[in-house]
Amino acid sequence: MFDSARPLLEEHADIERQLADPAVHGDPSALRRLNKRYAALGPVVAAYRSWEAATGDLEAARELAQEDPAFAAELPDLEQAAGDAAEHLRRQLVPRDPDDDRDVILEVKAGEGGEESALFAADLMRMYLRYAERRGWRTEMLDATPSDLGGYKEARVSVAAPGTPQPGDAPWARLKYEGGVHRVQRVPVTESQGRVHTSAAGVLVMPEIEDPAEVDLDPHDLKIDVFRSSGPGGQSVNTTDSAVRITHLPTGLVVSCQNEKSQLQNKESALRVLRARLHQVAVEEAEAAASQARRSQVRTVDRSERIRTYNFGENRIADHRTGFKAYNLDQVLDGDLDPVVQSAVDADEAARLDAVGRR
Repeated sequence: MFDSARPLLEEHADIERQLADPAVHGDPSALRRLNKRYAALGPVVAAYRSWEAATGDLEAARELAQEDPAFAAELPDLEQAAGDAAEHLRRQLVPRDPDDDRDVILEVKAGEGGEESALFAADLMRMYLRYAERRGWRTEMLDATPSDLGGYKEARVSVAAPGTPQPGDAPWARLKYEGGVHRVQRVPVTESQGRVHTSAAGVLVMPEIEDPAEVDLDPHDLKIDVFRSSGPGGQSVNTTDSAVRITHLPTGLVVSCQNEKSQLQNKESALRVLRARLHQVAVEEAEAAASQARRSQVRTVDRSERIRTYNFGENRIADHRTGFKAYNLDQVLDGDLDPVVQSAVDADEAARLDAVGRR
């Protein structure tokens, strides 16, 4: 039983030996990679040891009960403990997203609804920044295109966890469920008649690639253009050509960054985003080839493809994938997003367990 756990235990022991080697500590990249994998395997090892101990106690009690009936009274509790330990180990052995320990790059983009959609995109970005602050994550605004009324036509931020987070606590493990179209129902500031409008903003979440070598990015495949950044209404906010646009010729992916005054910094930010997008494309293509359905992050900002609705009049938030509903929208927008995210985490875990059961 649970033979699939043994290779993971051996890998955990091997990494433990590597981490004890002083030479490994001279390579920060290798050390970071080993620490992340060691942390990811830790819960599996702990669950396996708990299961071994529980089954060992149960077997010993059964043998003793044959000689002394007094031990038979302990059997129901020990059987329950062994069953619980087995179920916990089974959950730990369910295949996980290999990117779950990564940081993320998160984008919000205004869609249908004009200026109101841009204002809502800014509300979403503030929600994610507050959520990151609550969880102790670091954020860095990579690029933003403001609208005339202070919203965002589009904005992009990196979210990173300090140190080595526990499995399931890294930014990608929590924020990957945010990808899709978010719909808002409220009276816009531009509405003079007090009518409720419906608009939408899109969110795209990508795991960040720490090691550039993970993504094959040939400089000959890149077309790099520089231009002057601009603010609302096209007014010049920079007198030098510091904004950067990178086109990946084989795929046609285009990334622009103009947030920094330095052309070099904007280029590096654009490359970070491009690597993340190329990684995401590769993952989606691999899963499509294996006929696995990935939770989609829609590519068009259309109200009909919504994943969540934010109703300001009722102070209600509803997730259409998981059925989650709550009437504390004001608190969610202030960063209290964990219950909403957890509903998606639980639904995903249930689907994974069901898939394992079918196999």
